[in-house]
Amino acid sequence: MKKQFYILVVITTCFVTLGFAQRASYQIKNGFALTGGLTQFDIITDNFKTKSANGFLGGLAAEVDIPNKWYNISFGMQLSENHLEVSARPALISNEESNIEYKLFAAQVAMLMHIKIVPYHFTIDVGPMLQYNGKLELKDENQSGYYINNYTNLMAEDISNISQFHFNGAVGASAGIKNFKLKAQYIYGFTNMLKKLDKKGLDTLGGKANFEGHQSMLVLGAMVSF
Repeated sequence: MKKQFYILVVITTCFVTLGFAQRASYQIKNGFALTGGLTQFDIITDNFKTKSANGFLGGLAAEVDIPNKWYNISFGMQLSENHLEVSARPALISNEESNIEYKLFAAQVAMLMHIKIVPYHFTIDVGPMLQYNGKLELKDENQSGYYINNYTNLMAEDISNISQFHFNGAVGASAGIKNFKLKAQYIYGFTNMLKKLDKKGLDTLGGKANFEGHQSMLVLGAMVSF
């Protein structure tokens, strides 16, 4: 799966770069960048009581620098390990409330437009993003038998098999010098991350019968361009 994402980024970059070159009389400059940073991940949902947690991210991007235009374009892929806490209880009948932690691995491919506010120093970054992620994995397997709050019989291990393909929107900003920038990015999931749970025949006694949740992800990091 990771290899397919890399191939997709390379092919798309070459195609678009050639397309620009054929239509424009000005010189297009290509480059690539390495990115790294911290993430804060959450699922916006009414089904569970969630709390965002920190993770990390790394990636690369192919950049198309278009002189005499008010924007640049980049095509990138980033891999992340994200964490999320969900409110639960250790027994079916219990007054004790605990936050159980899940981790989620994700691969994201994005095409971003970088609006030049101050060329080479400050841009507004916006564009669509495709995502593939794994299942929600319990950080502590000993908590697999915990019961999810808001439901009577739903257990921690029951909600791990979430939807894995998503369409996101990303918006952010980059600031710095030509070859080094600090970045902030917010990613919102337009698709229902919990939709697959509806097909599992889960016991939803005590809570909402249908599952719906949307990804909310904040990225703070740095980028080095070459």
